[in-house]
Amino acid sequence: MKKYYRTFIVTLIMFLVFMPLIINAEEKQEEEKVTGELTLGVLSAYIWRGQELTRHSIVAQPSLSVSYRGFALGAWGNIDTKPYAAAGDNYSGKLTETDWTVSYTKKIGIVSLTPGYIYYALGAPYPGAAAPQDAQELFLTAALATILSPAFTVYKEIDHYHQWYFLLGVSHTFALNKIVGLKLAGSISYLLSTDEGTYPQYDSNSVASSEKFNNFHDGTLSVSLPLAVYKTFTLTPAITYVFPLSDDAKYEMKGRGLPGAASPADKAGNYLYGGLSLSYSF
Repeated sequence: MKKYYRTFIVTLIMFLVFMPLIINAEEKQEEEKVTGELTLGVLSAYIWRGQELTRHSIVAQPSLSVSYRGFALGAWGNIDTKPYAAAGDNYSGKLTETDWTVSYTKKIGIVSLTPGYIYYALGAPYPGAAAPQDAQELFLTAALATILSPAFTVYKEIDHYHQWYFLLGVSHTFALNKIVGLKLAGSISYLLSTDEGTYPQYDSNSVASSEKFNNFHDGTLSVSLPLAVYKTFTLTPAITYVFPLSDDAKYEMKGRGLPGAASPADKAGNYLYGGLSLSYSF
């Protein structure tokens, strides 16, 4: 009996010693695989950080991301199928923005830290218009693998638009069945300008002032239904609501958005848009 008892103890010790090594080896092998995602989104509007960048137009947003051992490269674009002009001119579709992202993710327990860099290549909104200056940002994201998956990101613009942008987001997906999920997500942000010339505060008439913007900015709420249509393909209908978190943000979002109203203050200060995206994971 003692012999079997000793054998059991030795076996248990060997299991406890070697099983973590086996698991780590499997995880390491999994991490060394190249993974990625190819996505095409078709939306009723392009709203970026509370700013209206399209109007009465469908936009197509293709993206590609590739990851290897924590490193990731990403490319994203926005194609405006009907560029808006205040004069009412009609223009054909145009690629208005291409973003390039480089990042690295390090997991420490339930915490994931991701520093990265984004280059925003900005094109003219329509033929003949002046193109905005390109932008560059450094960012750092801290995410928790826990309930609501909270993630806090700090963005610092290092090129032309001198400001900090702080973003806190949460989300949760309810598995309705093996195919369909219900994802609820929301975010709040704070914007801190360091230069009133390139990122000013706007007054109650949505006209740029000589002060720096320093206040809560935009909030978002979104609902989506990811559908696992076939193996690694996912089709996701979604709807998003964007709104200002302060009066300063409302004035700024109206002032920096597309022109068109007799007075910027008469423009909309919140936006509701939706669309579909198809993703392929590999």
